[in-house]
Amino acid sequence: MLGIIGGTSLLFADLPPLDKQTVATPYGKAEVHTGAFALLLRHQHNLPPHRINYRACLAALAILGVDEIVAFGSAGSLKHEIPPGSIVIPTDYLSVTDIPSIHECTIDHVRPELDADLVRTLSGLVPEARTGGVYAQTRGPRIETVAEVRALAKVADIVGMTVASEATLALELGMRFAAVCTVDNYANGLGEETLTYEHILATSRANCRRTEKILENIVERLA
Repeated sequence: MLGIIGGTSLLFADLPPLDKQTVATPYGKAEVHTGAFALLLRHQHNLPPHRINYRACLAALAILGVDEIVAFGSAGSLKHEIPPGSIVIPTDYLSVTDIPSIHECTIDHVRPELDADLVRTLSGLVPEARTGGVYAQTRGPRIETVAEVRALAKVADIVGMTVASEATLALELGMRFAAVCTVDNYANGLGEETLTYEHILATSRANCRRTEKILENIVERLA
């Protein structure tokens, strides 16, 4: 079963008709929209990135029988050659903050990765995307400082606040995972504009029809 995780990039999209249900998990409850596939909106109840119950969200998808996940994530560009409006399908990730785990009382290590086969499939379904690159996750909800952006740019290509946590938990729960990242802004200090959350939302709103089409293609192929 296909699972889709969406956030800011799907805020303004016209989503397919699905039934909403609340799924109880050992880590709390999560709302999931279900039908031909499962759709989880990560910012449910308007939660900022650092307050999302990632363990409940990913566990809910696993309980529903999801075995592969495509996450849509809004990201900032760390490189001038990746302008706002770009789409990136990352092939690796890093985090400079805590990553949640379902293993609280046992020692169990997973080898973190984005699923190579799923990445290749997404690359074919989203030909306008740049395939390859590193997604860096920060804690949020604040935007990164100029100094942080300079440091992250040495090892990563885009920056966001959610995908690394979701990828790791998906692996722990036995689900394949890949991401489609919409680049909504240059990271702090790279562009000429003063970066604000409103600016990020405006870019997301402007590209919502494109995001809808990408979601439609993925669901048609994978659901």
